[in-house]
Amino acid sequence: MIEVKDLTKYYGDKEGRFKALDNVSVSIKDGEFIVILGASGSGKSTFLNVISGLETIDAGSVSFDGHELSKMSEKELTKFRKDNTAYIFQQYYLLPHLNVEKNVRMGADLAGTKDFSSYLEAVGLKEKAKKFPSQLSGGEQQRVAIARALAKKPKVLFLDEPTGALDEKTGRAVLDYIIKLKEKLNFTMIMVTHNENIAQTADRIIKMNSGKIVDVSENTDKKDAYEIGW
Repeated sequence: MIEVKDLTKYYGDKEGRFKALDNVSVSIKDGEFIVILGASGSGKSTFLNVISGLETIDAGSVSFDGHELSKMSEKELTKFRKDNTAYIFQQYYLLPHLNVEKNVRMGADLAGTKDFSSYLEAVGLKEKAKKFPSQLSGGEQQRVAIARALAKKPKVLFLDEPTGALDEKTGRAVLDYIIKLKEKLNFTMIMVTHNENIAQTADRIIKMNSGKIVDVSENTDKKDAYEIGW
């Protein structure tokens, strides 16, 4: 479980100092799919970066299964991220000089496992294992990024606008892959998106504005990626 209590985060200094997160508290259960919504500047990406251990906090606490991130050293945080989390962003961040198989293998190597081919198969790209990123479409590259992240076998998968750079057809397909893999592997999934329709696929929706959580709602009528508007 992730426990966030009275979380505050500042950026800048002196006259330019502003509060990006303002006394935020929320609990996220193991295995949940959470979507975080909000306009640009609402604090949703900062919130994602802080609870995933990518950024530090100024006040409050973030705990994973009772282990408080703010009390960890940089070395301990690095190990925590390696052992527990994976990330998928709008940009694919694939290494262009490595083929698909080797990009995905990087994730498996971080987890100390040789089990990476099954993730390539899961995202439908086993036949393109020897292709390089430049030889793939945008949707295929994002699916490689998904396979690489999941090859780490994370407890929590963090996603920041994973379909933001994709057209509707490709975006739906990628979202469908992610949701099905989450259901199969039962990891916790926390996604930031501008697309309010995607919230209809989640267990709970967190809405943010001006660095605060303004609403948390249960989704009583979940839909799949092909049932929602876009």
